[in-house]
Amino acid sequence: MTSTPALPSRTEVAVVGAGPTGLALAVTLAEAGVDFVLLDRQAEGANTSRAAVVHARTLEVFDELDPSGALSADLVARGIPVSRFRIRDGARPLAAVDFDGLPTAHPYALMVPQYETEAVLLGRLRALGVDVHRPHEVTSATQDADGVTLTTAAGETLRAAYAVGADGMHSTVRTAAGIGFTGSAYDESFVLADVVMDWAPGPSEVSLAFGAAGLTVIAPLPGAGAEGAGRRYRIVATVAEAPSSPDLPFVRALLAERLRGEARVHDLVWSSRFRIHHRVADRYRAGRLLLAGDAAHVHSPAGGQGMNTGIQDGHALGRALAAGDLDAYEARRRPVALRVVALTDRMTRVATARGRTLRALRNTLLPALARIPAFRNGLARELAELDYR
Repeated sequence: MTSTPALPSRTEVAVVGAGPTGLALAVTLAEAGVDFVLLDRQAEGANTSRAAVVHARTLEVFDELDPSGALSADLVARGIPVSRFRIRDGARPLAAVDFDGLPTAHPYALMVPQYETEAVLLGRLRALGVDVHRPHEVTSATQDADGVTLTTAAGETLRAAYAVGADGMHSTVRTAAGIGFTGSAYDESFVLADVVMDWAPGPSEVSLAFGAAGLTVIAPLPGAGAEGAGRRYRIVATVAEAPSSPDLPFVRALLAERLRGEARVHDLVWSSRFRIHHRVADRYRAGRLLLAGDAAHVHSPAGGQGMNTGIQDGHALGRALAAGDLDAYEARRRPVALRVVALTDRMTRVATARGRTLRALRNTLLPALARIPAFRNGLARELAELDYR
């Protein structure tokens, strides 16, 4: 484990949480010359893939963080650019959304594990002479007229002019700020699994498959199985019940039911099961306490929007802190979160529609809509988050 610097007693901005959101914020502050401390409760970064897609707008943010283009090029080299998002009913194609005509330098969705995205951002931060302070679990945040005092589980304190909660759905900073987190949970659980398999459509697309049993997303990831057998894919599936760590037989049975012979699973690399909420913080700021990423919004993984929205939050908040214009941050980013939550909620509810009549109506309307260029192009821009510039 790499040693990290000692925790100082004072800073201008304390950033709690060194995931993608906190790292993007930290890089933005470092580029602007703002003094800050980035803390994380973990002794080292996670090495699971979790979020697995980086959209075009986020790659544009990487180019803003490093105008040479080296930062985005490093990340692209670690992933698989995919230009098509296909919607199916089981194996039957219903609609396709293409990204290759988007007005951006990055007309694709980049399939790459989250730990690679974090590694690229961390590398940039270290190149700027800053590192993450680990492990420091923040247990309280108390603000007054002049600043914020953070206290860690070890009893250390850090005084800052501002503190940012980039510390996830169960944010300590949001709780300390007294900010509500309005929304609810979906009835279904979600299974995430990274598998090595042969899949008939192959690695050229991301596929969202409807079915009576629930939603299933299949997306390619970098890497292949032992001796070249199969390649890696990310599976996201809604389920009524599942073990906390689904095993290989569970994943094989799930895919056999939903993909109907299209997939042959060789190995299970990683898996998890979790409940998904759709919530947005009532405010993004309470005095000197601010929120970004999952501390400010959580939603369905449909469309792969979560990490992307968080990275863009971090970049926008860093620029607002550097410019001393904090009110503009909430005015700009909270409407984006509301829009993303609404989009992913619609996608999830359409995909998990119950009843034969509703499913038949959905499967009739989608192909008709997909033949309309304005619909296809608008959905591509929305998924790529280009309308949030």
